[in-house]
Amino acid sequence: MDLKEAQSIVDEYILQFKEGYFPPMNNLARLVEEVGELSREMNHTYGPKKKKASEDQRDKSKDEMGDILFTLIVLANQMDIDLGESLQEVVNKYNLRDKKRWTLE
Repeated sequence: MDLKEAQSIVDEYILQFKEGYFPPMNNLARLVEEVGELSREMNHTYGPKKKKASEDQRDKSKDEMGDILFTLIVLANQMDIDLGESLQEVVNKYNLRDKKRWTLE
């Protein structure tokens, strides 16, 4: 699915509820929480801190990235930001800025 479609799906999901979108600061706090949960998973997988025996041992990085993407889309929707356009602008910026920074194959 492309980003425009993802933004539309998330918008339809949110708007089915009477409460609608939470305030942007609430969603930013939620986004930070989700990034923290991904950080914890990454630390368990690649860092020195391993999971306790009592914890679910499967790698939940995929789930956490999904949560991050969903929450970022919520935030973009309520700020009227087209994530496809935003991503394209950032890729263009990196291509210009880092053109000679890295070794090409």
